[in-house]
Amino acid sequence: MDGAAYQRALGRELRRLRLRRKWTRAQLVQRLPGELSAQALASYETGTRSCTVVRFVELCGALDASPHDLLERVHRRLMNEEFPATLRVDLHRLAADDRPELVPARRWAAAEVGRHATAVRELDYAALESLSALCGLPVLELIRMLRSEPE
Repeated sequence: MDGAAYQRALGRELRRLRLRRKWTRAQLVQRLPGELSAQALASYETGTRSCTVVRFVELCGALDASPHDLLERVHRRLMNEEFPATLRVDLHRLAADDRPELVPARRWAAAEVGRHATAVRELDYAALESLSALCGLPVLELIRMLRSEPE
């Protein structure tokens, strides 16, 4: 898991909770038991700085939020981003992709384009598993490759 992405997602969730209460950063800082500047809180919310577990629990307490529930929401959101229910694949782009690992996927995409299929296809996890097996790649690696541009 990408630690920086986790930090940003955690920050977004903290910010969302603060804004739901219609509090400024200064108002939230006033509710904390320890010293914290509004700038430090802003750096937590943007994910540019990580907070300690103790600070995280203090923030959750001030926001009247369960640390466990907040972490669970963050984790669920990140898993949905990393492992989406479906992945949108541009068949024309895949058919033109020259990475050797994707040869079976390229052939499939070219055949689909040749039979005048829609240019974009939503692939569910089962389809991604099948395609990754054809390519001899782990599913996550296939997803990463399909999301990235060929070099």
